[in-house]
Amino acid sequence: MSRIITTAVYHLGTVMHRHRTVIQTIQWCVVAIYLFLLIVPSFLPLPPRQEHILGNLVLFAQFVFWGIWWPFVILSMLFIGRIWCGVFCPEGALAEFTSRTVGRNKSIPRWLKWRGWPTVAFILTTLYGQLISVYDYAEAALLILGGSTLAAMAIGFFFGKGTRVWCRYLCPVNGVFNLLSRLAPISFKTDQEKWAHYCGGRQENPNCPPMINIHQLHGVNACHMCARCAGFRDAVALKPRSVMEEVVVYGEDKNASPWETRLLLFGMIGVAIGAFTWTVSPWFVTFKQAIAEWLVDHNIFWPLDPTAPWWVLTNHPANNDSFNWVDGFCVASYILGSGLLFGTFLTLMLWAIASLMRSQTLFHHLAQAFLPLAAAGLFLGLTATTVKLLMYDGITFWWLPYARAFILALTALWSLYLAARILQRTPASLIRKYLGFFLFAVSCVPIVYAWWLMFWGW
Repeated sequence: MSRIITTAVYHLGTVMHRHRTVIQTIQWCVVAIYLFLLIVPSFLPLPPRQEHILGNLVLFAQFVFWGIWWPFVILSMLFIGRIWCGVFCPEGALAEFTSRTVGRNKSIPRWLKWRGWPTVAFILTTLYGQLISVYDYAEAALLILGGSTLAAMAIGFFFGKGTRVWCRYLCPVNGVFNLLSRLAPISFKTDQEKWAHYCGGRQENPNCPPMINIHQLHGVNACHMCARCAGFRDAVALKPRSVMEEVVVYGEDKNASPWETRLLLFGMIGVAIGAFTWTVSPWFVTFKQAIAEWLVDHNIFWPLDPTAPWWVLTNHPANNDSFNWVDGFCVASYILGSGLLFGTFLTLMLWAIASLMRSQTLFHHLAQAFLPLAAAGLFLGLTATTVKLLMYDGITFWWLPYARAFILALTALWSLYLAARILQRTPASLIRKYLGFFLFAVSCVPIVYAWWLMFWGW
């Protein structure tokens, strides 16, 4: 059975390599659909409340972007790696096209290669999206998604030639995809022995859009899985692997960037929890009311007026949906505070475990065990929008609470198993390993509890 799976996965890689024209056609079809659904609805009026998804282009585009596209792109990273990036992503295709056709091919400056950009971009984009209600309004989606696409094309125009500099260094979700794809059961890999003993004559190096070292390719996290290098020197092939392999075996990278860990702990877990829970949190309401009462008691009323333009804070009076300055401050404080609270707590717990185990590399290695829980949070939070939009159309799901509980429980166990495997490989006494595992299990509790509050507790 394993041989059949290996052969099927290998052939998938070779088929993708041979049919580049088909992949390019798919990319441009996705680009056309993306631009149509992004641009046209922003010039249409707000839909009446009685409209349905299939009967109104604005609602349909909203459902496609936030009800289908984003949650299931996140899910795809866990099953097929970054094939979305290499085959479907319209932003990457446009950036590469611009770079190849009219790019100035300037050298990439050092500031652009800063490893912290994906973390900063993810947090700021998430925060800004909540402040202007990007899930609810076409203009907000055009501003954020369209602005990102224009920035990707601008970077492609100035830097690189036929590459995806934006995707490699600046894309707000590149770091998220990089981390989540480490759990994928397939990846392109380079056989070092075949590479070294290749006798087929000189071959021109394939163009690698994300500019990775194909010779040392052992995983999928940075690879866009476009299959352009498949079969190169008879050494590169798409192969199945254990979903534990890249985290457990290759996760102990002494040169790993601390920004990846910060993105995971502070961004994908902390900020994500804040962004998805503030709308249902009674703590948020209490916080906002306390500030509003203090302002009224001191005769300060201007922060309570919704005077900001829609591109600064949500302001759609026709839809009875406007944020005042207090709303904006409270939303930003809640989201960033959540990121700081969860990130700091998890950092301290990982530091305690690493100190206990007397391992300098364990901190960043063990942090990756949180990836399944982080993926579950992103998927469950995004699909909450899917469910909300479908419920507006009268569609309900009696099984939804059970499905959410199953996903949360499964990923929590997955995270615990990853932690156990990582600790097992760490040289330390059995007592220290058990205590380290206990501390990791304790650190998972607030994450699970936060999602329980969102879906069941509040």
